[in-house]
Amino acid sequence: MPMLDRQDDVFILDIGDGENRFHPDWLTAVDAALDEVEKAEGPRALVTAATGKFFSNGLDLEWLIAHADQRNDYVRRVHGLFARMLSLPVVTVAALQGHTFAAGAMLSLAHDFRVMRADRGYWCLPEVDINIPFTPGMSALIQARLTPQTAHEAMTTGRRYGGHDALAAAVVDWAVDEEAVRRTAVEIARSQVSKAGPTLGTIKTRMYAPALAALRDKDNTLD
Repeated sequence: MPMLDRQDDVFILDIGDGENRFHPDWLTAVDAALDEVEKAEGPRALVTAATGKFFSNGLDLEWLIAHADQRNDYVRRVHGLFARMLSLPVVTVAALQGHTFAAGAMLSLAHDFRVMRADRGYWCLPEVDINIPFTPGMSALIQARLTPQTAHEAMTTGRRYGGHDALAAAVVDWAVDEEAVRRTAVEIARSQVSKAGPTLGTIKTRMYAPALAALRDKDNTLD
């Protein structure tokens, strides 16, 4: 389960060491961690990291199949996480040490910055290949954070971007050696702790107003 730690002014949210899919209990734990980050006072920033082969594989499809009657509520919770991260009033950095797929890739896009392992692991939006259309909110988030050309390629072809390709396409901001991923993310976050506060939150909210409105639309579904 996700665990929150703090190194001086940098919070580190480790989201797990498995596939880190968005099980409802996982979502609850992440929300609780973000509550703690938001309620803290003074300079601070957030790094979201993971351990092992995956950063995140996104939606918990097995849970969804077993709880089809809760599908829409589940999607709203996922959209809520994306919206919250996108507008969080602290600088956020995703440390992508492993595969980052589907809703996990979208979660990375909701962060201000992304650091990816250069030599192994892929960033991918495979929805076109697994026949799951993007919701309007998901589409809005992706298109708000990627260039039109990259968003089109990523969404319509399901391309798997390695670290160097992801950097060239501006999917990520840094591509570094494996052992440097988390350290680099923490260094970036530490350099931005003074930005935390309501002004940053307002800037993000206004910058991404259309995406946030789409994510918060209660009619969003996977249909």
